[in-house]
Amino acid sequence: MKQTRRNFLKMAGAAAAAAAVAPASKALASYLPHYIHVEPNHDALQAKRWGMVIDTRKFHGHEDFKPLIEACHKYHNVPDISGKKEIKWLWTDHFHAVFPSAGTHMEYLSHDVEEREYLLMCNQCKNPPCVRVCPTKATYQREDGIVIMDMHRCIGCRFCMAACPYGSRSFNFQDPRPFIAEQNTKYPTRMKGVVEKCNFCAERLAEGLMPACVEASNGKLVFGDLEDPDSDVRHALAENFTIRRKPELGTGPSVFYII
Repeated sequence: MKQTRRNFLKMAGAAAAAAAVAPASKALASYLPHYIHVEPNHDALQAKRWGMVIDTRKFHGHEDFKPLIEACHKYHNVPDISGKKEIKWLWTDHFHAVFPSAGTHMEYLSHDVEEREYLLMCNQCKNPPCVRVCPTKATYQREDGIVIMDMHRCIGCRFCMAACPYGSRSFNFQDPRPFIAEQNTKYPTRMKGVVEKCNFCAERLAEGLMPACVEASNGKLVFGDLEDPDSDVRHALAENFTIRRKPELGTGPSVFYII
């Protein structure tokens, strides 16, 4: 082929572009979860699909929820902000707000069931809509079912918040760090413009520890492998009547409530 000035410039440009793209691609790949090599911790707790059962009969007032919420928020550096800019991983609400569709088949509720508070968190859905809509894959699902937030990759578009039917995500409208009374250096803080939520204490599971809320619950929460018929969580489901939040949506929540 005749080597012309035009052909030479095309080839030189293509080579320069390839040289520039290759290191960038390699650098990007290093941030993706499946490229990161982590030495396995033999003490880590493992499951095929993590799940939780909340025994609502054992909660007798708001004071019973406070140790769980405080344990979670303190461990994960959740800022103490009130009002519309509140950040919450665990919180409570009443029956009709928690189970809005239950009224169609639970017409006559006892006063106790209707008025008691219920603990809320990310439902760690089997089919999470938040994962499907995230444009940067900052929200992704692990093989064990836990839906994780990579808050360094979050661009603050809030598509995941719109997709979540449970209101389980919070957005940092301001720098949250000034609102953290006592920082836990074992868990990272966040920045303005980032979404965050409960992660089933994935970092604690990796250390062989149960979730902070489960540890603080004194048996009110049961945590384990939903795929293991011999697990505590499966025994709790087999022995009690439970309901889930908005099951008709097909998200497959991994959090169950004993009523």
